[in-house]
Amino acid sequence: MIKALLEIFIALLMLINPQIPDALDLGKIPHGKEINLEEDFELVWCDEFNGTELDRSKWGFSWWITERKGGYWHEDMVSVKDGNLVIRAEYLDEPLENYYADKFPDMNMPEYKPGWYTGKVTTRGLHEFLYGYFEVRCILPAATGMWSAFWMMNEGVYNVDGSGKDGTEVDVFESFNYKDHWWGNDCVTTGIHFDGYNEGHQGDTIGNAFIKNNPYEEYNTYGVEWNKDEYIFYLNGVEMGRLSTGGVSQNPEYLLLSCEFAGENGVQFSDRHGTGEIDKTPEENWPAEFKIDYVRCYQYKDLIEK
Repeated sequence: MIKALLEIFIALLMLINPQIPDALDLGKIPHGKEINLEEDFELVWCDEFNGTELDRSKWGFSWWITERKGGYWHEDMVSVKDGNLVIRAEYLDEPLENYYADKFPDMNMPEYKPGWYTGKVTTRGLHEFLYGYFEVRCILPAATGMWSAFWMMNEGVYNVDGSGKDGTEVDVFESFNYKDHWWGNDCVTTGIHFDGYNEGHQGDTIGNAFIKNNPYEEYNTYGVEWNKDEYIFYLNGVEMGRLSTGGVSQNPEYLLLSCEFAGENGVQFSDRHGTGEIDKTPEENWPAEFKIDYVRCYQYKDLIEK
């Protein structure tokens, strides 16, 4: 009942001014156009995760990365089961084995230690895409102090030149909000980043988007339409908002699915982006799981025909 009343309240505020819900730290309701996949797009790449192990012709691991913010990325935290890609997250008293330290001794990879472990997969070096529509169907991990994400990258993101045209991190969604807000936690954040991640960094966001069902128990789709002029973000096929700040990336980008813990240098200690402080209790929350039913990539039909 409260959720239904909140939805009505947000809708009324958006009629007055679409910026009011963001100013009040509310999640906005997707209210734009519906994506027309059948008419405008053609499926060119997908993974339905129907097997028993990760398809290494489509996905790889960032094997040279061990520490990641407040925890560790490790490929053993990734599995395929019951028609889903599953990225697990939990605290491990015994560190996992580094499979690559002996093969690449000059990499100086940080040592795995007891701590919070999770994982990431990427199409980097395997599949990159330029323009189109990119969608994931998934269930978000139900835990504080961490978040899941579906995002796109290329190496041009690190060029500090005042433009996102050579490369932009496109966060189709990030799930920072599993904690108690006064208005609830069923929302995701979307946005972009360019010009590196230091002093020159720039970015923009459309804010939080309100989800009608429970995204920690039910599947939803999160997508972005990317063309030479703008990024259009979608929740369950309905537009959430548009961004073109800094100019839209004109270079191919790869896909990533990941979970991360708040903190740094492998030590979890902070409330980052509103994730809340991590808590090992209640025990039934751990391990947390990011469940991905599919990833689908579409290209504009008129580009294919040309």
